[in-house]
Amino acid sequence: MKKEGASAKTKFFKPQTRKSFITYAMVIVAFVVMQILSSGGYISSMLTGLLVPLCVYSILAVSLNLTVGILGELSLGQAGFMCVGAYTSAIFSIVTSETIENVWIRFPLAILIGGIIAAVFGILIGIPVLRLKGDYLAIVTLAFGEIIKNVFAALYLGYDSKGVHVSLKSLSNLNLEPDGKLILNGPQGISGTPNDSTFIIGAVMLLITLIIAYNFVYSRTGRAVMAIRDNVIAAESVGLNITKYKLVTFALTAFLAGCAGALYSHNFYTLQASKFDYNLSILILVFVVLGGIGSIRGSVIAAIVLVLLPEMLRSINSYRMLIYSIVLIVMMIITSNEKTKTFISANTAKFKALFKREKVKEAE
Repeated sequence: MKKEGASAKTKFFKPQTRKSFITYAMVIVAFVVMQILSSGGYISSMLTGLLVPLCVYSILAVSLNLTVGILGELSLGQAGFMCVGAYTSAIFSIVTSETIENVWIRFPLAILIGGIIAAVFGILIGIPVLRLKGDYLAIVTLAFGEIIKNVFAALYLGYDSKGVHVSLKSLSNLNLEPDGKLILNGPQGISGTPNDSTFIIGAVMLLITLIIAYNFVYSRTGRAVMAIRDNVIAAESVGLNITKYKLVTFALTAFLAGCAGALYSHNFYTLQASKFDYNLSILILVFVVLGGIGSIRGSVIAAIVLVLLPEMLRSINSYRMLIYSIVLIVMMIITSNEKTKTFISANTAKFKALFKREKVKEAE
């Protein structure tokens, strides 16, 4: 009877379920530890200021891994989708700050709007772009990110009693009334965004992102996407709609990037489009590659380590980038080398077996 009960438990907790629960537990434990340290005053102001960006970069890495790791397509437009979500959510919060005074209503709405608008852009871009493959797809998505950044950098937006005024030339062309309100000021970006982002909201958003990502990967749609990644011809021969599944994945990636952008924009009083350049897209791709392509948990760990490391090494500024480069190389070897992976998994299995034996001896 005991053996039957044990086997039933094993069947109930599937490997993918255990994997996702371990990731959730790691995030929750890290959040609780940081909250305890923060409330006790044991962490510096520098680290406190990085808590929300850590959540933002983790969400971006997880979302990009859906396209790069699960779909198998190289996309470099993540900064563009983040820029769309950041700007649209910031505009919504500024415009509705007087009408929707409750932060717990306004901020979730701003996050949703930022994510939805970014997803719409993802679908519009994905329809023509996903017909491309490899380097061509990467180049076009990179171009999209640069175009979006430059459009927002050149955009002037304001409103008064006559309505909304938009210009792509200069501030004087807006023709705002003296009592009108300027929202977008071209290269100077947005100022006056409510500082609604907190570490609690960031951690909750990261957990929601992980739940969405894991459920997507292990769903019927996720299995279809992975089948397309492995062999497009075989997937098409069994009746899978290639365009549909690619668009769903691309739109989900854009939605989560837009939500991360909303969290990012509400963490600062001012926001400039120049922050969302191609370097940001490449940095997010580095998180995905070093964390392990297709590994959701690895993306979170890599994002946290690689964002924290340069700040932790500021005291040894002369050797900071040297140590950072060495860590990147070591992580690349560990996550990409098959022999290293085999060695780690074999020793992990031995450790688990030893731990089980000790439990059996204690029970006897």
